[in-house]
Amino acid sequence: MILNKRIKQILDLLLQEYPEAGTMLEFNSRFELLVAVILSAQTTDAQVNRVTAGLFQRHTTPQEFADLDLESLEELVKAVGLYKSKAKNIQAMSKKLIQEYGGEVPAEMDELIKLPGVGRKTANVVLAVGFGLPGLGVDTHVHRVANRLGLVSSKNPDETEKELKALIPQEMWSKSHHLFIWHGRRVCKARTPQCGQCVLDPLCPKIDYELP
Repeated sequence: MILNKRIKQILDLLLQEYPEAGTMLEFNSRFELLVAVILSAQTTDAQVNRVTAGLFQRHTTPQEFADLDLESLEELVKAVGLYKSKAKNIQAMSKKLIQEYGGEVPAEMDELIKLPGVGRKTANVVLAVGFGLPGLGVDTHVHRVANRLGLVSSKNPDETEKELKALIPQEMWSKSHHLFIWHGRRVCKARTPQCGQCVLDPLCPKIDYELP
């Protein structure tokens, strides 16, 4: 795939601005990564890291999470948003990994999204960060930035993922994911975009400031 001129300019500028862009989540295994990404929904990576610092000192394997009393797991993760549903999903996910995958995190999208609490965004992040495979996770930042730049015209993250993957070569999917997230968190914010400080301002049509 040959990058069109505009998206190449956008990615080049973001790479110059955020050469260190990558995951901020802290983990020591693919399973820990999966748990951390599930916990990260509607929660900052910094807050997830504060929670997992203690959580992963106590429990590190699917078997340990499956054996945990659910109320105990809820107590360990209660500092993140939606902690009750996340704890329930993490425990159910751990049991399914043991029962159907030998306790190993699968390396296929179709298998990952069968796990409780795992949608396409989480699966893409695990594939890209955990396995080094092509993956382009779309969270609220990626969705917002891609739409504001006019790279896509989509109403939901799944549509955004499909459209971005058609624009960007596979080998750049993971890096693009991180670049859009870093830019969305730091500059292209939901309600108060810092257009005057944005390296992409000359290339940006500023579509729909109200995107979340």
